[in-house]
Amino acid sequence: MKRRDFLTGTTATVLAGPMMAQAAQAQGVMEAFGQNARPLWQAWKERFVMPDGRVVDKLQGQASHSEGQGYGMVLASYFDDAEAFARMFQWTERNLAVRADPLLAWRWLPDTVNSVPDRNNASDGDLFYAWALVRAAAQFDNRAYLTRARDIAEALAETCIVAMPGAEGRTALLPAQFGFNKDTHISVNPSYYMPLAMREVAAVTGVSALAICAQHGEALIDQLAQTGLVPDWVDISETGVTASETLSQNTGYEALRVPLFMIWSRIPRHLAVRRMAALYARTVQPGVGVPTVIEPISGTVLESSGDAGYQAVAGLVTCSEGSGLGALIPPFTPDQPYYPATLHLFAMIAANETLPECVPL
Repeated sequence: MKRRDFLTGTTATVLAGPMMAQAAQAQGVMEAFGQNARPLWQAWKERFVMPDGRVVDKLQGQASHSEGQGYGMVLASYFDDAEAFARMFQWTERNLAVRADPLLAWRWLPDTVNSVPDRNNASDGDLFYAWALVRAAAQFDNRAYLTRARDIAEALAETCIVAMPGAEGRTALLPAQFGFNKDTHISVNPSYYMPLAMREVAAVTGVSALAICAQHGEALIDQLAQTGLVPDWVDISETGVTASETLSQNTGYEALRVPLFMIWSRIPRHLAVRRMAALYARTVQPGVGVPTVIEPISGTVLESSGDAGYQAVAGLVTCSEGSGLGALIPPFTPDQPYYPATLHLFAMIAANETLPECVPL
């Protein structure tokens, strides 16, 4: 019995009357999405996954990243594609699992003598890779995937979870092993926190530090949202949290994932989501590009994009405010770059898993 079937059956035994009817309606929406969305996965796979399992980001010089491999494998596990999952896993193990520890090198470059010139990791790539393996271990009944996920989780906690300066008892997730832990401060990317992934990996592998760090990350993101939108990067020192000295201070392409990940993590009323929902309500209009770079305090839109994936995120975030049945998520198209195309599918899955009333009609 698969995890979704089990959860559906368990829920049905404890609901009655109007609640049963509501649950049945929601389940019908979820099943319809699953049936209709598989061709969307096939289109994404044909566009972005090479025959050998390499996920390609054409706008980044045809490079591949641990993040992309993890994203693709999460999608493959969700859409029950064991063959594609295995191809991506095998390519990643051959080409990015080149460090002395279980973590992945963050980037692979084509057409070069040394395809992995930098062996630093990316903690979000490692996290999604481990999460994909955890889900696939159950989905495809493969204990080897679980063993690999546990090794990654243990190394990630040891390498990238550190004490948060100025916040006794709290931890922070470093973006990588090297480069972000300075003498005076640490630099943190809020979008690297995916609480649902951190909690699921922790629960299955026993690496509780990930779940604890997820809780601390949610609190940090709430703190950032007190004064505006959540930015791409912040510095944290003994004196507090400040705008990054060297990295993007805007709410840009990276921070757009924060409200998406909060919703997917079943925290749709998180302040970071509500802040972005208000921004989208004010700026998103038919025929106009969706904001992709915003000044976080004033809300001034600095860049916009017409790619459908960003519209999908905006539709989901807006729907989370209770705008009615069905999010304004546009039809999926693979005719967009890798990043918005991936966020597009993520937004659909997040709606299906956590807010069935927001599954696009």
